[in-house]
Amino acid sequence: MSIFNLFTLLGGLAMFLFGMDVMGKALEKQAGNKLQMILKRLTDNPLKGFLLGLGVTAIIQSSSATTVMVVGFVNSGLMKLHQAIGIIMGSNVGTTVTAWLLSLTGLQGDSFWVQLFKPSSFAPVLAFVGILLYMFVKSEKKKGIGTILLGFAVLMSGMEMMSGAVSPLSDEPWFTSMFTMFSNPLLGVLAGAVLTGIIQSSSASVGILQALSSTGAITYGSALPIIMGQNIGTCVTALISSIGTNKNAKRAAMVHLYFNIIGVVVFLALFYSLNAFLHFSFVDDTINAVGIAIIHTTFNVLATALLLPFNRLLEKLAILTIPDSKKPEQFQLLDERLLATPSVAVENARMLTVEMADLARSSLLQAMSLTHRWDEALAKQVAQSEEKIDEFEDHLGSYLVQLSSQNLTVEDSHNVSLLLQTIGDFERIGDHATNLLDSAREIHEKELAFSEYAQQELAVLESAIQQILDLAIVCFREQDPQKAIQVEPLEEVVDDLVREMKGRHTQRLQSGGCTIVLGFVFMDLLTNYERVADHCSNVAVELIQVSQGGFDTHQYINQMNKGNGSLFLGMVEQYRTNFVLPENTSAAATEVNP
Repeated sequence: MSIFNLFTLLGGLAMFLFGMDVMGKALEKQAGNKLQMILKRLTDNPLKGFLLGLGVTAIIQSSSATTVMVVGFVNSGLMKLHQAIGIIMGSNVGTTVTAWLLSLTGLQGDSFWVQLFKPSSFAPVLAFVGILLYMFVKSEKKKGIGTILLGFAVLMSGMEMMSGAVSPLSDEPWFTSMFTMFSNPLLGVLAGAVLTGIIQSSSASVGILQALSSTGAITYGSALPIIMGQNIGTCVTALISSIGTNKNAKRAAMVHLYFNIIGVVVFLALFYSLNAFLHFSFVDDTINAVGIAIIHTTFNVLATALLLPFNRLLEKLAILTIPDSKKPEQFQLLDERLLATPSVAVENARMLTVEMADLARSSLLQAMSLTHRWDEALAKQVAQSEEKIDEFEDHLGSYLVQLSSQNLTVEDSHNVSLLLQTIGDFERIGDHATNLLDSAREIHEKELAFSEYAQQELAVLESAIQQILDLAIVCFREQDPQKAIQVEPLEEVVDDLVREMKGRHTQRLQSGGCTIVLGFVFMDLLTNYERVADHCSNVAVELIQVSQGGFDTHQYINQMNKGNGSLFLGMVEQYRTNFVLPENTSAAATEVNP
């Protein structure tokens, strides 16, 4: 084997690994939008979990990616540990699909169909179709398909290059003796585990072994323990991904390790025990790519059949290895491991933003009630809620910024932009709750009191604020643009109410019907309520704009405020009918006369 063969081998290996990485990421991106929906259909049935893991891994061509996702799902609370076990087992079987695809390089024969299915025949065609889709088609989905085809073509071309480069090794005695040494089960398992642990992909390491098998120097006896070790080595990725996660996520990674170790020990013990009595004739036969695929699949199917009924025992073993702790864990949904699956990460961030919105709403309504009746315990709760809302913004903001740097689909990119904007609006609503709390405390400490007339005015405005807040949060929670359309007309009515109330208040100040001190408090309340309505409008308009694929929020609001459309005008008139201030009289006062 010359130095030029070595160069070709390294180049082929580079193409093979690069093609596998490109294809896997493209497949994962294409399937990502459906992953959340698939997860919602999860049940406690381990067989269904197994089929799900098999299907997802067969689609994205990476058991490592599937197990990393599972670790993330368990860490974020989307999945329970016992649900993850079936999926992990299924991913081990699903990853064997890659070995079967790579075994196509070993096809022999001169017939048209054999030639057609040889990678050297179809890889160039796939590459050509892929580059056409990638460069000349605007559809993001079709570009993704083009990337998948390009990745697969590069992968298969790399496989062909490796096979051609190592063919001279068949005449090298040291190469043959090396694989004879790997017939020792311990050395073979260790070699397979180390290789796979380094490149963090059992599919890739099995592919390399399949390429080496073209030399004719590898037997079934030496390949079998290496393949077993490759199944153990693939656990490294999940174990690394579990660093920094919660207890259950670490347990999910340990289940993956235990499954493969127990499976390998049982499989090798059974195989070598039977071979001692039956003396399998094929052990010393030369193995090819198809034979490697058969062993890889057989092991994973048999290991699953053996251990799937004992999934609860695997769970208990993982719990014994990583015992419970009493320390609570917050913001588990924002798992950085899920950044590689943006659609799931976006959904998790959205779910947490809904919690933030509900907390902001609750805090505002509590602060609103304090302006009428002071309660020290409730005031403390509002202050604590504000701190929690700020935590939500910090965690969500940091996570969404990280997420925005990922390779996102157009839909995910729009949703990330929506969330980044809305968390700011919900945080500001929390700030206005604190402002209301300050006004309520001033009313209480200075023993101020609004007149019955002023209270009636505030009651109308507060009712409108509560409705607009509810509308904004419901439309955001349900991601419903039709409900969001109802928010902006009510915001306009709130502006009208505040404008009218400020005008009346000015008249009362001029006529001596209100003192300066309570007048400041009254104006502060109006300003904060108006700002809350503005932020509710922002949330609704941002949702509408994202659903329409645009982001010019100010232009949209200007168009709405100009009264474009009878629907908008009709809703404004309906809200004006629902929220009517009491009749204005010159005698009415803001403050109760002492």
